Amino acid sequence: MNQLNGIDYGTKKSTSEVMISLEIDGVAITVPQGTSVMRAAAEYGINVPKLCATDSLESFGSCRLCLVEIEGRRGYPASCTTPAEAGMKVKTQTPKLADIRRGVMELYISDHPLDCLTCPTNGNCELQDMAGVVGLRDVRYGYDGSNHLKLEKDESNPYFTYDASKCIVCNRCVRACEETQGTFALTIDGRGFTSRVSAGQKEDFIDSECVSCGACVDACPTATLTEKTVIMMGQAEHSKVTTCAYCGVGCSFKAEMKGNEVVRMVPNPNGQANQGHACVKGRFAWGYATHKDRMLKPMIRSKITDPWKEVSWDEAINYAASELKRIQAKYGKDSIGGLVSSRCTNEEGYLVQKLVRAAFGNNNVDTCARVCHSPTGYGLKVTMGESAGTQTFESVMKSDVILIIGANPASGHPVFASQMKRRIRQGAKLIVVDPRTTEMVKSPHIQADYHLKLKPGSNVAIVNALAHVIITENLHKPDFIAARCEVDSFEEWAEFVSLPENSPEAMEEVSGVPAADIRGAARLFATGGNAAIYYGLGVTEHAQGSTTVIGIANLAMATGNIGRDGVGVNPLRGQNNVQGSCDMGSFPHELPGYRHVSDSVARAEFEAVWGCTLESEPGLRIPNMFDAAMDGTFMGLYCEGEDIVQSDPNTQHVTAALEAMECIIVQDIFLNETAKYAHVFLPGSSFLEKDGTFTNAERRISRVRKVMPPKSGYGDWEVTQMLSNALGYPMNYKHPREIMDEIAALTPTFTGVSFKRIDELGGSIQWPCNAEAPEGTPTMHTEEFVRGKGRFINTKYFGAGEKVNKKFPLILTTGRILSQYNVGAQTRRTFNNMWHSEDRLEVHPHDAEERGIKQDDWVGIESRAGQTVLRADITERIQPGVVYTTFHFPESGANVITTNSSDWATNCPEYKVTAVQVMPVAQPSEWQRSYNRFNREQESFAAEKMIPRGSELSTSK
Repeated sequence: MNQLNGIDYGTKKSTSEVMISLEIDGVAITVPQGTSVMRAAAEYGINVPKLCATDSLESFGSCRLCLVEIEGRRGYPASCTTPAEAGMKVKTQTPKLADIRRGVMELYISDHPLDCLTCPTNGNCELQDMAGVVGLRDVRYGYDGSNHLKLEKDESNPYFTYDASKCIVCNRCVRACEETQGTFALTIDGRGFTSRVSAGQKEDFIDSECVSCGACVDACPTATLTEKTVIMMGQAEHSKVTTCAYCGVGCSFKAEMKGNEVVRMVPNPNGQANQGHACVKGRFAWGYATHKDRMLKPMIRSKITDPWKEVSWDEAINYAASELKRIQAKYGKDSIGGLVSSRCTNEEGYLVQKLVRAAFGNNNVDTCARVCHSPTGYGLKVTMGESAGTQTFESVMKSDVILIIGANPASGHPVFASQMKRRIRQGAKLIVVDPRTTEMVKSPHIQADYHLKLKPGSNVAIVNALAHVIITENLHKPDFIAARCEVDSFEEWAEFVSLPENSPEAMEEVSGVPAADIRGAARLFATGGNAAIYYGLGVTEHAQGSTTVIGIANLAMATGNIGRDGVGVNPLRGQNNVQGSCDMGSFPHELPGYRHVSDSVARAEFEAVWGCTLESEPGLRIPNMFDAAMDGTFMGLYCEGEDIVQSDPNTQHVTAALEAMECIIVQDIFLNETAKYAHVFLPGSSFLEKDGTFTNAERRISRVRKVMPPKSGYGDWEVTQMLSNALGYPMNYKHPREIMDEIAALTPTFTGVSFKRIDELGGSIQWPCNAEAPEGTPTMHTEEFVRGKGRFINTKYFGAGEKVNKKFPLILTTGRILSQYNVGAQTRRTFNNMWHSEDRLEVHPHDAEERGIKQDDWVGIESRAGQTVLRADITERIQPGVVYTTFHFPESGANVITTNSSDWATNCPEYKVTAVQVMPVAQPSEWQRSYNRFNREQESFAAEKMIPRGSELSTSK
């Protein structure tokens, strides 16, 4: 919702370039054609009373408060729905208008409970405000409540209350659900004085299609829809703008506070990534930050079978440093390393990789991007020259064709999905490549034009088949290719994809997708106008993940869909700072800014600033660290913010590697699965306790602001700094802004970035931001590719390493769900568990019937790597021969059954293709029984010692 001097304009802004002039209250005004009278007035500081109008929604004209007089016209039109016209003369304040407005407001108040003093929105209620604006002092009709006083409140949603007695039927919540969120879960039920908002078919909110995004709560002008935290705590005293710590959309929020306690998180109307919208996670699931499970004291132990011992910060840091020194003295300089988290800030990630390179003296640093989007970095770098997406999220509003492959934005990136769905409702065509029937394939008011329901592991086959049609039917863009790409590489690639083996007919058997559908989708993508590609982990987490990313880049370049709004190659990053952790040099072969460690010029720049000598050979990747641990050569690990035991594949191999190490240092806010194998535990800080920046999927660097002091006493960057100093390498930053200044000085794409500059540009900057682009770069590769000419690379399809056979006849693939996030450490400690309290296995009815599996049965899943047990969900969302689960709950053991198969270029695990057998069972797997025993032993210390916890004020159970 855009605002001028804090005033809500009332209607969406016109984008017309044609200007017109009119007069409002005697003031000469010039505005774009198509601007409403209300907005035109607001642009010049003339505020018309209103209730149903808001900038985030289309004009509606139902409240009748915004009536105006227009010279030469009869009646009193609503200013929010009346377009301004050239020469128009408008009056917004006359005695007659005042009488009408008071009468209208009197009717509202006469049908509204008179409990303003005890109303939870007291002091922040638009109905109260407008009653004052129109001068209403007395209500003649009286209020007897006969219409709806006896209506019960709907308290079913854990985060907000619906009090129908306070509803003024302005329709704002209904319109927000439709226009902003795109769920269409709310309607107006009844007529006249009996009309009220209804969720679904007169259902409770919790049982309806409501996804708890909070758009209706934001839109409500009264206390009809109110956050339960506001009811409990009252109105906030102050607020700070910060950035969400969940997915890669990077939503901006106002943290509304009372002292150091959060009252609510409100989506920032000026947020450039989210434009005032939110999802259930960012909007409501922040209570984990003050959950009782927070670990606030450092702890150490000699062996993982020993109980934890609470110690001071100094003792913990010194013990950790002494152990790392001991290991290096015994096993050599390369025997230790560190892991960077995509949940941490850019500044924190930068310090960890600097710690490893400068204090440890090696390049053994890696990040969780290894197991999600490392193929993106490789594939886009070799084809276009930069390891990042090409567009803004807003760009999708100019797309004519949208191709989604291996992603479900409705679950993983819901705020962006709402924007995408809005564009589809406006007429954009949609192609979805996914083995499941997701919400993006079919949901209220959208349906994919083509759903290429492929077999897991056949992404490259589909991409090659699409390219085959485009080239053999001459649907490519020769002029773009000649001007912008390496022609020789194009000709070689075109010859390759034209081979009969890459035709849709040849690939139909491999992919399971009818050739006619592939041909139709290819023609639509190549000829339908601006075509944009969006992809996710269903592309990257494969043995041919890098190959598919290269193939996607080939498609975009061949059709000229790069370098302008509405097109592009757009990786949907999974965690809040995946892009940033990669930018900061968290891979073992790259320094910050994606410069290879073998680059002597780049190394010399860092050596001059850091005051040390850097290694020129790449260090160990995460899988290499595990293998080296088993070989007895990698014995110490500093792990900040990552839970590799739950998130990495082949859990039993991971835990065996951790058990072989002599010192594991875990820095986190909870005692996670990896901490069970740790020797030092250092309390971490939540995003509400951080200062710094996150970088989202559109390369947008946004400020993260500390709204409360770190509960453990130190921020994560300070802890890393203390460890470095204890190891003998000095770090003496006073504030994260100094770290960003160093990043900018050493990273060419960041030279124009600073906290001050981010504030000057309205809260965020998209890199590259430097002398050539002082205000950032919304769209990449506009005139030429970063590497100069775009490079086409052949993408031969190879079948997945995981093969089905009689013993393992099904393919397991994995993904996420809306209410939970990643390993669940945050969301599981909130009321989001009400929607999804366990990981389940989706099984097609045909496969279930063959195995005698019924809905909710316990089923054993066995792979070549291990076994686990989950409850069955019988559904046609999944295709026969494929089963699907999420990985949000550690006790599920989803990664116990995934294997070590990985991408050929980056070692990104092949989570999406695991050959399994599924059968009914009566008891947990051996791994789960072992897990439960180990879990009880590890948690006993906390119960005995009564470790001090965080505040009990939390939205979790």
